[in-house]
Amino acid sequence: MLFIFRVIIVVIYCILVCVFGCIYCLFSPRNPKHVATFGHMFGRMAPLFGLKVETRLPADAASYGNAIYIANHQNNYDMITAANIVQPPTVTVGKKSLVWIPFFGQLYWLTGNLLIDRNNRAKAHSTIAEVVKHFENRKISFWMFPEGTRSRGRGLLPFKAGAFHAAIAAGVPIIPVCVSNTSDKINLNRLNNGLVIVEMLPPIDTSKWGKDQVRELSKHCREVMKAKIEELDKEVAQRESDGKI
Repeated sequence: MLFIFRVIIVVIYCILVCVFGCIYCLFSPRNPKHVATFGHMFGRMAPLFGLKVETRLPADAASYGNAIYIANHQNNYDMITAANIVQPPTVTVGKKSLVWIPFFGQLYWLTGNLLIDRNNRAKAHSTIAEVVKHFENRKISFWMFPEGTRSRGRGLLPFKAGAFHAAIAAGVPIIPVCVSNTSDKINLNRLNNGLVIVEMLPPIDTSKWGKDQVRELSKHCREVMKAKIEELDKEVAQRESDGKI
């Protein structure tokens, strides 16, 4: 019964956010500030899923300027966990097929996100140049999932190089965002599904890395994120066992 109730409320809420969001965005279409606005609105659904989401940002996070945010990509619940920490004006890079999802796809495009054709390798590669061009012409940041796909309980997957090529070419820092484990954590028939911590780490300066050091930069960022995620998972487990959530 709880499962059905949650599904009904989530569907209604999402449709309302998307419909009214599209109308709102028509007054300033493709404005990158909209992504954080509506990302946070989707993040407000966390309590509906029985989750307490705790966000942690560096004190000077609002003054970072242009950057590439990289986050671990676990499952569809990222939309209600990681979305809470998105800073304006930040847009995401998503697959072109997202635009065909009823209601959500139209909002995704109108909020200014960048769509790529993953089935066309030549166009996908040109995305790096497009990201760099945006950095040169606008005050904007990009949010990417360097794993390239959802990990679905397999831990932090190997990183693809695109985000790191773009960061080095544009001369912008990389900001890791780490989300504690949500795999097999959420049971829609259970009232309380515990704690999730989303933590933004300090920027990683890419000016020290050359174009021929993309793999090394990717490996370094992955190691930093892997260590932090393990730390967050231990903290969550301890606090849940102590009942301190």
